[in-house]
Amino acid sequence: MGVFAAAAMTDAIDGALARVLRQRTQLGAYLDPAADKLLMTASFIALASLQFLPIWLTGLVILRDVIIVLGLIILRITSRSLEIRPSIASKLTTVFQLGTIVAALLFPSGLLTDLFIALAAITTVISGLQYVAKGLKILKEREAGL
Repeated sequence: MGVFAAAAMTDAIDGALARVLRQRTQLGAYLDPAADKLLMTASFIALASLQFLPIWLTGLVILRDVIIVLGLIILRITSRSLEIRPSIASKLTTVFQLGTIVAALLFPSGLLTDLFIALAAITTVISGLQYVAKGLKILKEREAGL
């Protein structure tokens, strides 16, 4: 729990400092979300391996992220310009995934953890489908010349 809390806290401080000091960079725009995803993925894998979280949820979380990254690669390869803006469902997914990690660390087998698992699974699927739909829409618009 301490390692996870320290990583989350340093990430929050880094983000706050970058905004306050206006030190945003293009590289940081890519590295910060990548580091966040790495922390989340490693946490889910570790907690699933300790049987604190179900393996299917870990697979679902990783599958969503892989689909998003592959979609971004496809859009980039096909010269599609993109502006990445997380949807409300995506933001809720992050909140519930983080909540799931914290709940699993504090209450490995409790009702709160089960609730977060369900909420994380539902929002992960919804936001993943939204990203796929958004990517397909961008591809179709570009093909139609819009």
